[in-house]
Amino acid sequence: MSGPLSGVKIVEFEAIGPCPFCGMLLSDLGADVIRLDGPRSRSGGGAQDVTGRGRRSISLDLKNPEDHETCLKLLDKAEGLIEGYRPGVLEKLGLGPDVVLTRNPKLVYGRMTGWGQFGPLAKAAGHDLNYIALTGALWASGRKDSPPAPPLNLIGDYGGGALFLALGLLAGILHARATGEGQVIDAAMTDGAASLTAMFWGMRAGGFWQDSRDANLLDGGAHFYDCYETADGKWISIGAIEPQFYALLLEKAAITDEAFLTQYDRKAWPDLSIKLAEIFKAKTRDQWCALLEGTDVCFAPVLDWQEAATHPHNVARQTFIEIEGVMQPAPAPRFSKTPGSVSSIAPKPGEHHAAILKDWGVS
Repeated sequence: MSGPLSGVKIVEFEAIGPCPFCGMLLSDLGADVIRLDGPRSRSGGGAQDVTGRGRRSISLDLKNPEDHETCLKLLDKAEGLIEGYRPGVLEKLGLGPDVVLTRNPKLVYGRMTGWGQFGPLAKAAGHDLNYIALTGALWASGRKDSPPAPPLNLIGDYGGGALFLALGLLAGILHARATGEGQVIDAAMTDGAASLTAMFWGMRAGGFWQDSRDANLLDGGAHFYDCYETADGKWISIGAIEPQFYALLLEKAAITDEAFLTQYDRKAWPDLSIKLAEIFKAKTRDQWCALLEGTDVCFAPVLDWQEAATHPHNVARQTFIEIEGVMQPAPAPRFSKTPGSVSSIAPKPGEHHAAILKDWGVS
């Protein structure tokens, strides 16, 4: 394995959503992540299982005494654990922190849930949409005359969930290496999603954010921070927040209407949005790209999946890579001396059973 996390051993209990994505992030950066698949594993493996890439898999029936002991022996060797069951499930299997950390005090026990390990909703079912709804993040998404718009499952599952769990695991491992003390990471998607909204709470307290959708600086309320349709039915994005960037937008788009000169007059925003929409509707997306892309206007075309993968900037940076015919995001972030890489496609359940036991020194 290559990457800055080379030599870090992680055990990942099979799950869906944020747990596999967290495992992918760590594996992309060089960690040896092994996935524990149960006898009824839903993972089919293969190149299309993008978030399952870079792992090896061992198949264990945790209700079988011998497999249970094998699992404990693997955890004895690990620095980190990833699990996404409801609170109390692993405790019932005899694999809770009280057991595992007694055997391996340096282990960082990462727990991924939607609602957290405690609280009135802790044991209830839920999905990304529910978790971000509870934090206010969903309410603030979308237009004022429409229902809140589900922003894919990026804010709860992946932003507030997987990324916070990965951060917690790495911070915990650093602490354990320095002190010899492991600990439990309670990564709740509600907590993470709430943390992602920190700036807006500050803006709200300062009177710069209203409790209304489509009325604020960054939610589509401002005419200079929004998406607009072009003559060919495609879309562009404008983010000219700073005055100098806004002035350049007016110059490049040949806007001479004096009404646009009062950039931060909130009362004028709705009318200016209508006027700007008419201006952008007069040219095709490609024409606006030729005029604005690469300038300080803060502009980008709104691309579909195929267009994103073939855009010159993303091609130059190899932001997307193709593995066995499947286009997918490349490892991120980038390291100058220890670059990350995708070591393999997603494994089939139990594919590396014998090799894992040998490499990790487990009989």
